[in-house]
Formats: sequence, C-alpha cells, structure tokens
Amino acid sequence: MPKTLSRERNGYFMQRFFNRFFSFKASFTLIVFIALLIFFGIFSVDHSFFKAANLTAMARLAPDLGVVALGVGLLMIAGEFDLSVSSTIPLCSFVFVKLLSWGAPLIFCLLVTFFAGALVGFLNGMIVTKTKLPSFIVTLGTMLFWRGLVFAASRMMPIGIRAWLDFGSWIEKMFVGSVFGVIPVQILWLLFFAIVLGLFLHFHKFGNWVYVTGDNVTAARAMGVNTDGVKITCYVIVGFLCAFMGMMQNIRIESFAANQGVGFELKAIASSVVGGTVLSGGIGSMLGIFLGTLTIHIIENGLILMGAPPFGISAFIGAAIIIFAVLNVAAARATGK
Repeated sequence: MPKTLSRERNGYFMQRFFNRFFSFKASFTLIVFIALLIFFGIFSVDHSFFKAANLTAMARLAPDLGVVALGVGLLMIAGEFDLSVSSTIPLCSFVFVKLLSWGAPLIFCLLVTFFAGALVGFLNGMIVTKTKLPSFIVTLGTMLFWRGLVFAASRMMPIGIRAWLDFGSWIEKMFVGSVFGVIPVQILWLLFFAIVLGLFLHFHKFGNWVYVTGDNVTAARAMGVNTDGVKITCYVIVGFLCAFMGMMQNIRIESFAANQGVGFELKAIASSVVGGTVLSGGIGSMLGIFLGTLTIHIIENGLILMGAPPFGISAFIGAAIIIFAVLNVAAARATGK
C-alpha cells in the first residue's frame, strides 16, 4: 500500500510539473532548441557545429538579429508591429558613418546615432497612437520612406570607416571586441539587453502595463494605464536597439551598406513567434524571444553546415514558424490559457 501511494504521489507531482512546464510559452522553444543542438552536433559534417570557430561565428552574428528581435518582441506583446526596423538600421548606420567622416568625437557619434534611432521609434509610436491606424500600415510606410531616403543620400554606395576609425579604438572594443580573447562581446550585449528587458517586462509595473495593453487596450485604459505612452515607449526601445545594432554591424564589417538589415523586420517577428509571442498581443516572454532568435540562427547555421542550399533555408524557417505557431495554440488550449 505505501508503494502504491508513493507511485500515485510521484505521478501527481510529475503531472503537475509537466503542466506547469508546458504552460510557459517558451517551453516548446526550449525543447526544440536543445533538440536542434543535439541534432546538428551529431549530423553536421565532421561534427563541425560545436567546433570553436563555428560557435564563435554564431556568437558574433546571432546578436545582429537578436538585439532587434528583443525590441520587436516587446512591442508585439504590447499589441503592435514595427516593419520599419529594416530601414531604421541602415539609417542609423548612415548617420554614424557620416558623423565619423565629419570628424565628430566618437562619443558624440555614439549619442547622436542612439538619438536618431530613438527618434524614429518615437515618430512611429506617435503616428500609430495619434492616428489610430494599424501599425502594420504605418511602419510599412515609414520603412519605405526611410529606405528611399537612405538610398538617395548614400547613392547605394558602400562607405568604409577605417579612414576615420583607428584599429583598437575604445568603441571598437566596446562593440565588437572579445572577453579574454575568446568570448565575442556581441553575445554579451545580447544577454545584457535580454536580461534588462526581461526584468522590466516580468518584474516591473511597466511590464504589467505592456501585457495588459496588448491583451485588452480598452480594459487597460479603464485601469488608468497610459496605453499610448506604453506603445510609444516600446517603439522608442525598438528604435534605440536598431541604432545599437546598426552601429555594431558598422564596426564589425568596417563599412556602411545601404542594404543593412534588409529582411530583419520579418525575421524579428518570426523569432518572437517561435519564442511563443502571440501576434494578437498580450502573450510572450523575453526568454522565449531570446531562444526564438537563437533557434532561427541555429537552423540557418546548422543547415548550411549540412550542405543545404543557402537560398532554400527560408523554406525550413517558414515551416518552423508554422509548426511553432500551431504548438503554441495547442499549449494554450491544453493549459486553458
């Protein structure tokens, strides 16, 4: 009899554990993330996936999308979209490079570039909240506007930065250096932003405002939440992160390119969806967005190592998005959320 009770008790706790685990939107993403690591570690050519060179390359490249995706995911939880990130990135990059070419101090270049990104985000937020137009339409328009402006101003010509930026400068070490000569600083910046935004989203009242705004904006207003202010703040965060990433990419590739960030608007949304963020708003987590970004990057990297045609990888990513969306809906129904 005691053994029977013990088995029943263990079964109860196991069932409770699995119910709680799968109630988190990032649970499926975490499982698939681990499964992908194992799969590509075993089946990549010469087991090259876990080689130091490949891991270092991923740590340098994944933050390009990851930093932007964190902001886009936060905005999606608030119930809005930002398609203009693919134009905000090169716009801020262009501002940074032009300031360098004019001989401006590095700290001034840094601050003005951040301000430019935040300003673009602020304008997006103001237009969306004041006109009540769908954010998809507004940011599609601003994406095309800023892209055309950057193309015209730069004449689609790349601009190198080595003529104005010395090797080993403090800004280079800050954005694309390495810790102990091993860990790329880019991945540390991604972790930093994920932790900071995660703390605000999950442990600060602003995070509660974001969730309730995305879930039911009418109820949020009735509760006294400044929903317009919440959305504008999220847009500003997205713009700031685009500026940060654009400048980081500038320094890494040592030049400006007018097509920087092209396609990031959809990849950032995909990362959020893979991480359990719901397109209608109100549901998502920073851990999920972080894992979703890494999952997409791992799929791209692993398939290339296995010899898949680079131009066909988007098909696998598209299938992954659909699968994760279906799994998230199934998890919500199973847990009653």
